[in-house]
Amino acid sequence: MRIQRIALSLLVTFILVFPASAQSQWPTTRWPTSTPRAVGLDPVKLADIDADIASGKYGHVDSFLVIRHGKLVYDRSYKQDYGRIYGQEAKKQGPLNPHDPTGPYNYFNPWWHPFYRGGDLHTMQSVTKTITSVIIGVAVARKEFPDLSTPVLKFFDEARVANIDDRKRRMTIRHLLTMTAGLDWNEDLPYSDPNNSTILMEASNDWINFAINRPMSQEPGAAFNYNSGASQLLSYIFRVATGKDIEEYAARYLFAPLGIEKYFWKRTPSGLVDTEGGLYLRAHDLAKIAYLFLKGGLWEGRQIVTSDWVKESVAPSISVPGGGERYGFKWWLFPYGENDSRLAWAGDGFGGQLPIILADYDLVIVLTGWNIPPERDGFSHRIAIDRILQAVIDHRPGRLK
Repeated sequence: MRIQRIALSLLVTFILVFPASAQSQWPTTRWPTSTPRAVGLDPVKLADIDADIASGKYGHVDSFLVIRHGKLVYDRSYKQDYGRIYGQEAKKQGPLNPHDPTGPYNYFNPWWHPFYRGGDLHTMQSVTKTITSVIIGVAVARKEFPDLSTPVLKFFDEARVANIDDRKRRMTIRHLLTMTAGLDWNEDLPYSDPNNSTILMEASNDWINFAINRPMSQEPGAAFNYNSGASQLLSYIFRVATGKDIEEYAARYLFAPLGIEKYFWKRTPSGLVDTEGGLYLRAHDLAKIAYLFLKGGLWEGRQIVTSDWVKESVAPSISVPGGGERYGFKWWLFPYGENDSRLAWAGDGFGGQLPIILADYDLVIVLTGWNIPPERDGFSHRIAIDRILQAVIDHRPGRLK
């Protein structure tokens, strides 16, 4: 009887402990894997997406990952010969190859794009902006970053800044994070257009001067205006405010805890970290950053960013003209569908970098690609969200309360 009681006790302990252990399995070293059906996804629907990508329906896609309930259940990569695809463009000077055909800002050069030196580090482009916001959240959690209401000009010598008026004096860090800076900036033009403000900035020798010296076109906070220069200003502000390089800070306090050991980060001509589009990561590591937000900023029992920062980052700060999208702290927010106002959280990188979080279904999707110029057909957030939702069999809520 005593042996039976011990066995029963061990069985009860196993039943109670095993689920908790399973739930606390973190992808720090590697992603735990499962099958689509085991996590409530239709494998046929996912295979259909895979087949469409492989056929070229969505242009040049490099990877497609699906993670549900913390398990990697779909992991595909697609070989593209970018030396052949963009070989001719790489030799011609133009807006996407402004001044150095062998350098990192020739977007057609296969040594630099989309993979760094032909390896497995993929350019993130403007997903870098989203990750920069996450790093600022880490510094906020560590009480090493100023209040978001701090005026931007506090970090500059006003005597050296052009076009100062009362509106520029009212511009704050929060405005930079939410794309509501009010600076005169035209990034609605294609990146193949030499008049695009970001193309002009990247062709200059001092990106910070280019951005901060722009005149104001409207009141800060009044309207959304996509502005890569505002995101670049955050790199400078981070260094001045914390006394630390944002890349080094990220390596210590964000990448290391998540087990991200391999990355590359481009720098501007003046040596400043390119926070508007210069980061390279592996797709599996990009998924870790998305998963961190899905888990409310928690990682292996440690709060990397606060849950309040996560909530504020993905709260709609401003509406985006021309559609139902909204914008948070460098996060794009997309309605699930026409009749479903719940919001997916996403990054959006030039060429097809799409980390997408469907928190209500405990889902992370990562797509990377290199469809440039951007007029070329590729995956859109709306297509990706719609097709993944069609694959969901188990519709029980996945969002952590």
